[in-house]
Amino acid sequence: MSKIRVLVTDDSAFMRKVISDILSSDSEIEVIDRAKNGLECIEKCKELAPDVLTLDIEMPIMNGLDALEKLMHEYPIPVVMLSSLTREGAEATIQALELGAFDFVTKPSGPISLDIHKVGDRLIERVKAAATSRARFRKVEAKAIKPASLSPAPVQPITRPVVTSAPFITRLTGTSKPRLVVLGTSTGGPKALQTVLTQLPEKFPAPIAIVQHMPAGFTKSLAQRLDSLCQIRVTEVTDGEVLQPSTAYIAPGGYHFEVHQVNGRLQAHLHQQEPRGGHRPSVDILFESVSRLTNVDKWAIIMTGMGNDGTKGLKLMKEIGPVASIVEDESSCVVYGMPRAAIQAGLADHIAPLDKIPEVLCKLLH
Repeated sequence: MSKIRVLVTDDSAFMRKVISDILSSDSEIEVIDRAKNGLECIEKCKELAPDVLTLDIEMPIMNGLDALEKLMHEYPIPVVMLSSLTREGAEATIQALELGAFDFVTKPSGPISLDIHKVGDRLIERVKAAATSRARFRKVEAKAIKPASLSPAPVQPITRPVVTSAPFITRLTGTSKPRLVVLGTSTGGPKALQTVLTQLPEKFPAPIAIVQHMPAGFTKSLAQRLDSLCQIRVTEVTDGEVLQPSTAYIAPGGYHFEVHQVNGRLQAHLHQQEPRGGHRPSVDILFESVSRLTNVDKWAIIMTGMGNDGTKGLKLMKEIGPVASIVEDESSCVVYGMPRAAIQAGLADHIAPLDKIPEVLCKLLH
């Protein structure tokens, strides 16, 4: 079996060497070359055709974001970003994911991290996932994303059992039951969330509780970016916050997110108990908390991501009470791990490609 050929890009000679040594320590990875800035990276990508690229953000001559944008247009390739744990680094990382980066790994202590070995296993894992994922790196197309239709719209037939679009009438009154949508996603999630949330109408009649696997410091930037693009409100949830319709609540990195019932209202509860399956926040923990809610109409969504987080929680939701589930179709997943686990467990009521999930959800809430 051929090795994964990786090009390492960083403006620091020290970081280039350490990152290369970390990756080369794995028998399945070969570092074929190194680049010291974005311009050199692009030239070497065209010359060497690596399988995966690691890319720093802050570099002279051409930074990582400019290089990434150019590569996605001219030479699409799976890219793992190296990011700093600063506010500016988080914002740049969210932008990189929007531009098409596969995933990112945080440098533990700044641009030159002497302790980069602390994230060595994660870096190797992300490079391997990037090389083997079903992501299809195409030229980036600038196209507007329209909100979910409020009237019938034709949908092309597909091979999966997907609910087609239908009229959606907002109902904020006339029902005694609270409504709640829960959503879990991981690798590829930020861009997937943008696709789904930007298509929801302004008066969406339920709160949306979201777990996106991300470290502390990055989820706030993600929420702020999505809020600027969506008709609904998007925010990083705070402990004790009462969940309102027309709002998406993203779990903060480093905290588990549960939903409790307090005096008949849905309320966020955050805690820092041990990670579940290596994740904090965990989709399973969110879903399990929602399984305990009574007299609440529930919908659950699982989208792109590595592993199987969400499957156990969704199983418990279905065992305890009624819940309608939507799982992302393989055709649109960056990583077909979490959706596949849910589908193989027989927990998917509806399977839909990413751009059809808002239509399916609106149909179910009608």
